[in-house]
Amino acid sequence: MTNDTSSKRTGKGEFRLTRPFAALKRTHNLGELNLTHVGQTVRLNGWVQQYRNLGGILFLDCRDRYGITQLVINPSEVTPQVFDLAASARHEFVIAAVGKVMKRPSGTENAKIATGEVELHVNDFEILNTSKTPPFEISDQAPANENLRLEYRYLDLRRPTMQAIFKLRHEVALAVRESMSQMGFYEIETPLLMRSTPEGARDYVVPSRVHPGKFYALPQSPQLLKQILMVSGFDRYFQLARCLRDEDLRADRQPEHTQIDIEMSFVQPEDVWESVERALAHVFKKTQDRDISRPFPRYTYAEIMNRYGSDKPDLRFGMEIIDLTAVAGVSGFPVFPETVKNDGVVKAITVAGAANFSRKQIDDLTEFVRGLGASGLGYILRASDGDKSPLVKHLSEDIRAKFYELGAVKNGDALFIISGAPLKTEKILGQLRLKLGKELGFIDKSQLKFLWVKQFPLFEYDEVAKRWDAMHNIVSHPLEDDLALLPEGETSAIPPTDPRHPWRRIRANQYDLVLNGSELASGGIRINRRELQQNVLNILGISDERAERMFGFLLSALEYGAPPHGGIALGLDRLVAQMCGADSIREVIAFPKTAAATSLMEDAPSELEQTQLDELHLQIVARPV
Repeated sequence: MTNDTSSKRTGKGEFRLTRPFAALKRTHNLGELNLTHVGQTVRLNGWVQQYRNLGGILFLDCRDRYGITQLVINPSEVTPQVFDLAASARHEFVIAAVGKVMKRPSGTENAKIATGEVELHVNDFEILNTSKTPPFEISDQAPANENLRLEYRYLDLRRPTMQAIFKLRHEVALAVRESMSQMGFYEIETPLLMRSTPEGARDYVVPSRVHPGKFYALPQSPQLLKQILMVSGFDRYFQLARCLRDEDLRADRQPEHTQIDIEMSFVQPEDVWESVERALAHVFKKTQDRDISRPFPRYTYAEIMNRYGSDKPDLRFGMEIIDLTAVAGVSGFPVFPETVKNDGVVKAITVAGAANFSRKQIDDLTEFVRGLGASGLGYILRASDGDKSPLVKHLSEDIRAKFYELGAVKNGDALFIISGAPLKTEKILGQLRLKLGKELGFIDKSQLKFLWVKQFPLFEYDEVAKRWDAMHNIVSHPLEDDLALLPEGETSAIPPTDPRHPWRRIRANQYDLVLNGSELASGGIRINRRELQQNVLNILGISDERAERMFGFLLSALEYGAPPHGGIALGLDRLVAQMCGADSIREVIAFPKTAAATSLMEDAPSELEQTQLDELHLQIVARPV
């Protein structure tokens, strides 16, 4: 670089360099310089983070993905042209600077940045590109509205926090690949254009130009294809798979996401769990130098619902559900014995330190549980000056003492009670437990609490649609002990709404991995025999003819020596979000969609030009009013 040239603008106001970039290319990044570089002449490139003029001396904080370095432009050390050029630099201008690395004067060091002991005394300066005034500050201290951040995602991604998130995501992906390879897994890609095989959510479909009237579907997951790979003899497969689902969105869902997809032959659930736990232990140790306790605790679905009222409970705090049914059933409060008589339950949670709850707090909680379907909320506040509750006049001291014993209720605590049908009651208490755990600060966010949940029901009955659905997956194998219930269900006189119906009692060899109250992964042992798979599809209302159209390639493959196999899919986005403490997976996806499934940056989805529609033999028809 020389001192007699500078960047210029054309007559149209466009910006261009007056010398080739090769002369401006950096020798060091902006997080690299330290006391060992003092006295060296270096070239730096980056974005202007801050600029200050203190007593006629310019100070520019220059930023790249590696860090920040302070540049000093002293008019006594540069030409007037260079000084004026540096003085014109503003936020997010891209610059090049040449100078000597100097130790900062004593007392001016900045311990918050890696380069805080040194600064660059500039002798030449160039503006590589200008920037409009950003719509928000590129800073972690002033986060903008999310929609604005998504519209200008290329600016949002410059923030240090976002840069750190995607560094972590990259390292997690590398650690996954390393661990899976060490365990003998092959990484195999499956196609993004395939036959539509609806698995619950709606497919995204792609019209075929060369086959008019026919469509591909984008994969909701590689589920059927990874089973085909097991039939093909690959034994251990994985991939970081892109999955696309046209479904309603929320904080932990996106129309496209990435999952760590795994499938194994000749395994039982414990083999899959061991592989996943080893991989996760490697990921946490390699990326965050964090040890996780293994093996993870394991619970059946029935046990976890009974204790926590959720199939993805947060175990970072207690407040387990207490069963008061036996005692409440002989109490003087008429609702409780009537509920028990009708095969219902009376259950509760104990909330430490909640005896001082106000009337408004109680009313707000009552409205909350009513919104979940409860008829009301019973409570007893065990205050120092006596029990407080409308129930007190109906419940003897002896009954209350038994409640307190069952719930370990101490002075100063509160007991919140729900009665009703078993599963519904447990789910309501599970939601109440989580709400109070968050609001009262019971959750220790420094903890990692993994658990496996196994043996989910294979089927559930949709009372509105009057049909059987798979609770998790249409390819989940029933537990061997429950296979006899399949033919029993065909002739059973018990209505499907009754919990005693044989198909309601069939357990699937299905399992979920939960971390801190979030479902991190789901998997199962698969059906590997055509007749059993077809039987399950029939129960779900899929005729043999329709099954052949939808899943014929899988059913055919199962007839050619399909081995026993199983697997799992872990949400990579959810895993990274948990690791960096993000509230939404949108924070860990480079270019996410909004809750309305739109991309604000490139304004997608968009309309097609008529020529494109003609090529695809498509016609847009107005939606009926």
